[in-house]
Amino acid sequence: MSNAPPKRATPGQVPALSLRHFSKRFGGALALNDVSLDVMPGEVLGLLGQNGSGKSTLIKILSGYHVPEPGGELLIHGETVALPVPSGATEKHGLAFVHQHLGLVPSLTVLENLRMNTIASETRWWMNWRQERERARDVFARFGLAIDPMSRIADLPQVERALVAIVRAFESVQAAGRSHAGILVLDEPTPFLPKTGVDQLFSLVRAIVREGAAVIFVSHDVDEIMDITDRATVLRDGVLAGTLDSKGATHDDFVELIVGRRLDMFHTTPRNLTGRPLTASVKNATGGALQGVSVDIRKGEILGLAGLIGSGFDDLPYQIYGARPATGGTITLNGGAELSLHNMSPPAALASGIALLPSDRLGAAGVGALPIADNISLPVLNEFRSLLLNWPGIFNRATQLGVDYQVKPNRPDMSLASLSGGNQQKVLMAKWLQTEPKLLLLDEPTQGVDVGARQHLFAALADAAARGISVLVASTDFEQLAQICDRVLIFARGSIVGQLEGSAISKASIAEQCLRSTSITMTTSAGHANNQGAARA
Repeated sequence: MSNAPPKRATPGQVPALSLRHFSKRFGGALALNDVSLDVMPGEVLGLLGQNGSGKSTLIKILSGYHVPEPGGELLIHGETVALPVPSGATEKHGLAFVHQHLGLVPSLTVLENLRMNTIASETRWWMNWRQERERARDVFARFGLAIDPMSRIADLPQVERALVAIVRAFESVQAAGRSHAGILVLDEPTPFLPKTGVDQLFSLVRAIVREGAAVIFVSHDVDEIMDITDRATVLRDGVLAGTLDSKGATHDDFVELIVGRRLDMFHTTPRNLTGRPLTASVKNATGGALQGVSVDIRKGEILGLAGLIGSGFDDLPYQIYGARPATGGTITLNGGAELSLHNMSPPAALASGIALLPSDRLGAAGVGALPIADNISLPVLNEFRSLLLNWPGIFNRATQLGVDYQVKPNRPDMSLASLSGGNQQKVLMAKWLQTEPKLLLLDEPTQGVDVGARQHLFAALADAAARGISVLVASTDFEQLAQICDRVLIFARGSIVGQLEGSAISKASIAEQCLRSTSITMTTSAGHANNQGAARA
């Protein structure tokens, strides 16, 4: 464990960014306690830790959002920057931020987003848009990106939006007229990206550091940190736990430093579910990318869905729930009546015992501005309704579920948005599992969730499966699927092309089958045969 500069640093080289003795109190509690770190020019420094470890607080001090406690010091390329950093003044010092939600305006073009700061800060009355367009193309070409500057952000895939946001940040610090290449802070830019998108983003980051920029890369994903960073600094409970050489450390080294001990990683025990009754039987689901997919899900089974972007694996949960239109297909629950997927709607799904937890926690799964108690009680309000709502009962239920699911802090009066990502997900998991659904549908359930909180969520799913709840998990996190699933179905071109079960499930085997799926060519009849054969245990 070392705080020494990376090998690429030359003797006497000044750090691109040095922060010394950063602390921050909220009320009487120290959220950040005397943290110091350096990042060198041309280095990618990882910053990670559990939810609530102080990462966000540190980044918000750097960006000028929070005022640090007295005694903190910030130096950029050896020059002292006064604290607190004035709002909007970070780019003047060559410091730019890309946050998880990117800060782009979807209705504007790529070019308009790239030049937004110029338009807002300069007083010239006209702009040569043709010249700006060519300049933007040159910038994208320099980084090997084929993005049309005249495309609307809303029309771009998520990965290209992230690439635009990073290029914009890099260009903004270049335009600041400083002699150095700038410092980029990438605050969890990958949770909404598929694996191929993460690879593209990492290629861009590597191109940027080759030009001398320094990058602070904030992430919950240990594998990403090991892949893209030179060193990684870990915060734990607001203090600096240590710094690791990313290439020399193991996955277990990182996990131990993050949680403060060797963590027993959750892993399901292989189960033979062949004789169990079916909870759900989906036949010929069609629509979106799906082309006649059939899947059987047994009682208490945790079934994973995986594939490359556009393969259709993530369409199935939403079509079953009626949240995305299906053009054909049926679902039968517990051997009852056959229901049309085309006519399915969320109210009908809920009435049938189907619950969906989408990947977008605050946009689709929960209401960020409402208190935790309100979010948890939404599916079960009728239990607390007579003439008036039984608010004490609602708060007592929320408090008990907070204990059961280890929500921290366990304060039902707090807004959902004020919690860390992992604790938001615990609340939303509790919200649906209290209803004891027959079938729980999950899309990317651990995006932006730290390694410790993941184990709590996995244990909750295993407990639900033991009670007979069937779980369908769509995810690009192959390690997660390997930890919790009894079976994993591999999708390609809207069809199921492979299946892994029991001891054959591993992160490597899922990744291998997903990559192989790109070379699989199937006739329509073979595709139907694969769907019917592979999907049934």
